[in-house]
Amino acid sequence: MRFARRGPLDDGRITAPGAPPRLYALDGFRLVAALLVVFYHYLALKGGWGHSPKTIFPTLHKYAQYGWVGVEIFFLISGFVICMSTWGRTLGDFVISRASRLYPGYWAAVLITAGVIITWPQVRQVHDLDVVLTNLTMLQQGLGVWDVDGVYWTLFTELKFYLLFAVVVAMGVTYRRCVLFCGVWTVAAVIAPSVNNKLLTTWAMPLFAPYFVAGIAFYLMYRYRPTAVLWGIVGISFLLADHHMIKRVKDNVDPGAPYWPARLMVLVAFVIMAMMANGWFNRIQWRWLTTAGALTYPLYLLHQYIGLTIIYALRDRVPAPLLVAGLVVVMLGAAWLMQRYIEVPLGKKLRTALKKGMAEIRLHTPAPRSAEHSGRERPAAEDRTPAQPHPYEPVAATVPAAPPVAAPAQTTAPAPDWFGQRS
Repeated sequence: MRFARRGPLDDGRITAPGAPPRLYALDGFRLVAALLVVFYHYLALKGGWGHSPKTIFPTLHKYAQYGWVGVEIFFLISGFVICMSTWGRTLGDFVISRASRLYPGYWAAVLITAGVIITWPQVRQVHDLDVVLTNLTMLQQGLGVWDVDGVYWTLFTELKFYLLFAVVVAMGVTYRRCVLFCGVWTVAAVIAPSVNNKLLTTWAMPLFAPYFVAGIAFYLMYRYRPTAVLWGIVGISFLLADHHMIKRVKDNVDPGAPYWPARLMVLVAFVIMAMMANGWFNRIQWRWLTTAGALTYPLYLLHQYIGLTIIYALRDRVPAPLLVAGLVVVMLGAAWLMQRYIEVPLGKKLRTALKKGMAEIRLHTPAPRSAEHSGRERPAAEDRTPAQPHPYEPVAATVPAAPPVAAPAQTTAPAPDWFGQRS
């Protein structure tokens, strides 16, 4: 099934009657990626076990030590989802959407995790309250402050992707601009390691850019149709990802472990995304997958050091396989509670507040405080200097001293502000 009407490009746009339907399979794939990371932390890291889990799970450890590839899958999916969610939206919409989606659950996770590891510091310790407060910004890596939980480094990578793609959103997301963005970012990611420029490397993100770029290309395939250009972007991105996978394996698995399992997992992830982009999974309409996808983010935020602390406390009382299985169920339950009672209600309130703030920016000035709130007595009307009417204050009708002169007709539309809205 195709969702775009075949037609010429018009200012970078391919005419389309509407966005394609929801991909329920993509929600399920997100949860699979999260569980890969969970099992990597519980079955492959020393963490709360006190020694290598290889002696506890000799067979499972061989596979679980590659579970960090779930992070790469997250980035691949993120490129797809962000391109999809920004289509037809303004920069203000994008900022509100991302902030209200990421921060409520993240704030809760930082405080809960900090409370756990301060109370039981056997696995992880917080030495300074400033670390916790700085983590609440999600910008701690840019300030050189360590993460309260080890998984938070990926969120800073996501934020950098959002900032880069915000350039496209500010101009207006179109087919042509997305393709251009993919090309420019790929070139920057390729040359960054050779020029040895820290600023370029920080923003080009050579290790992870191929996943975001491929995700964007896959969405363009899904929304419109596969083309040679899009397949070329995906192919180059896969080869670059495969090249960097060697370094990732060296950094994350036991010495001497083979590279091929991680490289195979990345290949499978690209194949699955290609199948989604070509509509192979459109018939999957299982509504429960939406719930599964909603659990992904809170599960990812909560599971690591809280889970490892629980493992430390129960490792000598509960059989290891039962402990891991039960812990995964508990973490899924905690993720559901966070999503239901923190993310959703707090996200709505934050979204409403941000929309109000953006509206005031578009009006160029916020509403004035009342005299009661400001603590200052409001001057009498006759003492006030005549001025232009405030946009929030109605002006009483007066009898004009002379016939009004018609204003010249406006020949051009008002210029859009930074948030893509008309003044």
